[in-house]
Amino acid sequence: MHANISNALRYKIYRRDGFRCALCDCTRGLQIHHMLERGRGGKACEYNLITLCSYCHSHIHGRPLYDTPMTAEDVQQAALEYLCDFYAGDDAFERYMLDTYAVPP
Repeated sequence: MHANISNALRYKIYRRDGFRCALCDCTRGLQIHHMLERGRGGKACEYNLITLCSYCHSHIHGRPLYDTPMTAEDVQQAALEYLCDFYAGDDAFERYMLDTYAVPP
């Protein structure tokens, strides 16, 4: 599935993440995951995308391929923390996060 991500952006995300899964460091079966799902308005931008192996990608969507005590929410949280750590101090990332995840009063 291409998910409307340009080849240039896909390469940029793979390169940023060292051509390995951002969660388990696996180098096989790499895929791009939208942190905020496309169906909920998630954009194809570097702040919303992360490299995951097929196992972690399946797990983050609630379909783990192996037994583990981690829930999909745990994996989602780990992925979000990865991006927050990577972009720490980046004002544009912080604005993106506030705009994307702001909860209306």
